[in-house]
Amino acid sequence: MKLISWNIGRRTEAWRRLLDTDADIALLQEATEPPPDVASRVVVDVEPWRTEGVGAKSQYRAAVVRLTNRVQLDWLKPAHIEDAAPGDIAVSRRGTLAVAKATAPNGVGCLVVSMYGFWETPHRSTGSGWIYADASVHRLISDLSALIGHQNGHRILAAGDLNILYGYGEYGSAYWASRYATVFSRMAALGLSFVGPQAPAGRQVDPWPRELPLTSKNVPTYHTTRQTPATATRQLDFVFASKGLVEHVHVRALNLVDDWGPSDHCRIKIEIS
Repeated sequence: MKLISWNIGRRTEAWRRLLDTDADIALLQEATEPPPDVASRVVVDVEPWRTEGVGAKSQYRAAVVRLTNRVQLDWLKPAHIEDAAPGDIAVSRRGTLAVAKATAPNGVGCLVVSMYGFWETPHRSTGSGWIYADASVHRLISDLSALIGHQNGHRILAAGDLNILYGYGEYGSAYWASRYATVFSRMAALGLSFVGPQAPAGRQVDPWPRELPLTSKNVPTYHTTRQTPATATRQLDFVFASKGLVEHVHVRALNLVDDWGPSDHCRIKIEIS
C-alpha cells in the first residue's frame, strides 16, 4: 500500500500532480475541491470543503483520497462532538481530521488518518500576538483516542501537517520545545510511534540553521514565502504508526528541489509493506 501525505496549500495543480504518482491513497491537508478533470479520476468522501471553529470557516480541509483501484477505502463519518452518533467519529474542529479504513488486495487493512494542525491565537485578554498550533494538535489526539479500544493490536497510520517542530523550539526557545514535545509523547502514550520522515530519508538543511540542534535528523518539509524549496529550513509534517505497523512502514520526504511540487509543503511518501 502506497500513500502520499501532502499539504497541497489550496493549489489546484497539486491535485493533478497526485495523478502522476504511483500512490494508492493521498492524505491531504488544506485541500480544496478537486477540479473536474481530477474529480472524475479519484474517489473522496462527501464532506464539505471547509474547516470550521472559533470564527473560522476556511474553504479547505483535510481529506483521505483514493487514487487507484488497488485499495478499498471506507470513510468514517466525522461529526461535531455534540452531534456525534454511534458509528460517527467525533471531531473537535471539522475539517482538520479525516479517517478511512484502507484495505489492501490481500484483505489486510488499517485506519489511515489525515491530520491538520490549525493555527490559533491567544484570547484577546492576553494582549498577545502569538500564533500556535499545538493546541489544535492536542484536540486531534483526543479525537484519535476514540479509534483505540485496546492497549495493543490497533492498526493506525496518521500523517499530516501539524505546524509544530520536533526536538526544538523556534529560535532555540526551550518553552516552545517543551510544548511541542508533549505532542509526540502523548501520541507515543496512545501507542502511535513517530516514524518520520527523518534523515537519511530526505534532504537535510544546508546551510544548517542556528535554531536547529546539531544532532537533529529533521528534514525540511515547508518553506515560507521568503524561501524556496532549496532554502527551506523547517519540518512541519510528520507520520505516526501503531506499534504493530512500525516495522512495515517506510517514510521519505520528497524534498529535493526537483521533487518538491507546486505547494509550500513537499510530499511525504509512505509505504506499508
